Amino acid sequence: MPTRQQPPAGAVAAGVPGIDEVEATLVEHYPRLVRLAYLTLPASLGRHRRVLVAHSTVQRALPRAHRSQRTPRLPAQRGTEASAYLWVRTRVLRAALRHELRPRWWPARAGGSAVRWPGLPLVVGLRLFPSAGGAEELALDQALSALAAPARAAFALTVLEGLSDQEVLALLKEAGAADPEEALWSAARLRRAGDGRTESLLRSAEFDPCAVQTRPTDLLRRRQRARSIATGAAFVVIAAAVVTVSDEAARDAGPVTATDAGNVALARALDPELLEHAPRDEWADTSRIDFSVWPARGDRVNDTALLERALRAWARPDTELRVSATADTAKVPPAKPPRLLFAGEWDGAAVVLLHEGERVVRYAEPVSGDGPAALDFARTDNADVTTAAALVVNRTASGARYLLAPWIAETTTRDLLAPDSPARDLEVSADGVTAVVPSPAPGGSCSSWPVLQLRSSERIVENHAFLVTDLGDLAPVHLTHTPPPSSGAPARQPREATGGPALTGWARGACLLATLRGSGVRAVNNWTYAEQELPDKGGRAAWVCTRADTWRGRGRVLVQFQPPAGAVTAPGAVVAEAKDSAACSRFGQHVLAGTHWRSPSGRWFLLAAGSRAVTRISASGAVTAGAAGPTLAVPAPRDAQVKLSGRMRGGEGLSALGG
Repeated sequence: MPTRQQPPAGAVAAGVPGIDEVEATLVEHYPRLVRLAYLTLPASLGRHRRVLVAHSTVQRALPRAHRSQRTPRLPAQRGTEASAYLWVRTRVLRAALRHELRPRWWPARAGGSAVRWPGLPLVVGLRLFPSAGGAEELALDQALSALAAPARAAFALTVLEGLSDQEVLALLKEAGAADPEEALWSAARLRRAGDGRTESLLRSAEFDPCAVQTRPTDLLRRRQRARSIATGAAFVVIAAAVVTVSDEAARDAGPVTATDAGNVALARALDPELLEHAPRDEWADTSRIDFSVWPARGDRVNDTALLERALRAWARPDTELRVSATADTAKVPPAKPPRLLFAGEWDGAAVVLLHEGERVVRYAEPVSGDGPAALDFARTDNADVTTAAALVVNRTASGARYLLAPWIAETTTRDLLAPDSPARDLEVSADGVTAVVPSPAPGGSCSSWPVLQLRSSERIVENHAFLVTDLGDLAPVHLTHTPPPSSGAPARQPREATGGPALTGWARGACLLATLRGSGVRAVNNWTYAEQELPDKGGRAAWVCTRADTWRGRGRVLVQFQPPAGAVTAPGAVVAEAKDSAACSRFGQHVLAGTHWRSPSGRWFLLAAGSRAVTRISASGAVTAGAAGPTLAVPAPRDAQVKLSGRMRGGEGLSALGG
C-alpha cells in the first residue's frame, strides 16, 4: 500500500515533469521500479539478462535533456513528486511491455522507441541472479512465466503498488498493453490462488533484482575466446604471443595455479586441500536440511590424488571424459571450494560426489584404469529433507547404489505395482551406501517399479516416511499423493505416498513415470482431483492429475482417466497433457479434462470432470450439452469433436487442459 515515502497510486499525470524531478524520483524509488520491470519482463530472457534489462529499463526512463535545460534543484512539492513518479512508472512499464514484442537481440528503451545498442549497466565475466527462494517462490515464478506480459504487470501493480482494478486498467492502457481487461482477469485469478501470500512472496529475495548473487560465466569458453583474440593480436603486438597457451599444453601443465586458472578464486576452488567438510552431526542442529549439511563419507575422502583428478576434470574436461548434465544445469567450474560429500570405491569404480551452490557433481573413474571417466552434473537448488535424501553412487546393469542422507534412519524397498506387498529391508553400509536397488526397466515393459521407502530420524521429524524412485538422474525423485476432495472440506495438500490409498493410486499410474526419465524431475504428485459415477452402471471412475516438477521450476502435467478395472495395476488412459504449466499445483488449483468412453452396454459417452471449485461444465461443437456440478456424462459419437469449458464458484471461466 502507498506510504508517506511512496507516491499515491493513480492515473498518469498530464505533462512531462522536469528532468531534475525525474532523476530524484528514480533515485528515491529505484528498487521499487526495478522490481516492477523485472516482474513484467519475460522469463525467457533468463535470470541474468532479465536482471540487467530491468535495471537498464529503469535507468533509461530518465529523459534526455541538454544541460542548459536543467533547472536549479529545489525541494519539490508533494504533488510534483507524485506526478513525477506516476510519469516514470508509466515510462518504465511501457518499455517492459514492449520488450516482449521485440526480437530477443533488439535493445529496448523506456520511451518505447528503437535505440542504439544498450549501454549501462554492463556486466562482463559474471552472471547475476536474485537469491533463490523456496518451493512457494518457485511455483509463483513458474505461474507468472505462464502469463502474458500485461498480466504480469497487472499482478505486480495490484499486489505491490496497491492499485485498484480501475487504476490498473487505466495504467495498462496508457502503457499500450494489449487487452488490459484480460490481463487484469488473469492477474486476479493468480492472486486468489495465492491464499493471501502473494505479497510476501513477491517481496522476497526471489523477485528482487537489486539483491543479486554472482557466479562466473563459462570460464573455459571465456579463456578460449581470449586466446583467439590474443592469437590475432600477436601479428600486431609481439608480446601477446608469449601469453598464448594451447589447451593441450595446459592439460599437461601439472597442478592448477592462480595463473593457470585465470584467477586466485578458481585456483582455490580447485585445490583438494580446501574442500569443505560439514561437521558429522551438523544436520541435527540446523533448520536447513539439504546437501549443505552432508558430512564427507567414504574410504577415500583423504585420497588427495583422486580428489585432484575429480576437480581437474570438472575444470578442464578432456575429450575422452563422458559428461552429462540435467536440463539447465551449468557445467562451469566451481566459484568457490565445493563441499565433499563422498569419495570411495564401489562396483569397480572410484566415485567422488561434490556439492557446490545449486549443483551436485559426480566424478567416477574405473579402478582398473581401463575406460573413460565420467562427470555428471545435476541441479539441487532448494533441496529439502526428501529431495536431498539420497544420491546415486554408481549404476550397474542390475540397478543403482545410493548414498543416503545422514538423517535417514530406516531404509526399505517396495514395488509400486504390488501395493499390498510389505516393504523389504535394504542393507546399508557404515558409510551410508545402500545395496544395489533394481532400477525400473528402461524399455517398454513395466512389470515392476522399485522404489525406496525411507524414514527420517526422529532427531529432526517424527514418524516421517516417504518414497523416492530412480528416473535416471543423480537425485531420486520424491513421490507424493493428494487424496480426492471431500464434500465441504477445504482443498487438500500433497502428502507422503506411503499409506494404503496412496500406494493403490500409484499402482495404476507408476508406469507413466517412464515418460519422465532423464528430464531433471524433482518431485511427482498424484492428485485424484475428481471421482465420477459412470452411466450404464459402469462403476466409479477416478480422474487423476499427475504433476512432475523439475529442479528448474517448470512442470509437466498428465491427466489420467481411470475407470474401474479388474487388476489393481491396470493403467489409466492419458486424456490431457501440458508442459510448462502451473496446472495441478498450488498456483493452478483448478483443472478440467474430458474423454470419450465406451460403457459396458457398448454405448459411447462424452465424459468430463473438473476440480472441486467447478460448478458447471459445458460442451460445444459436435455435441452441445451442459451439466451442473464438477462432472458431465452425455451420449456422444466416439470421434465427436467437442470443446469443453467450465464455470467456477466465483463466476470465472475455465478451459479444458490441453484445449
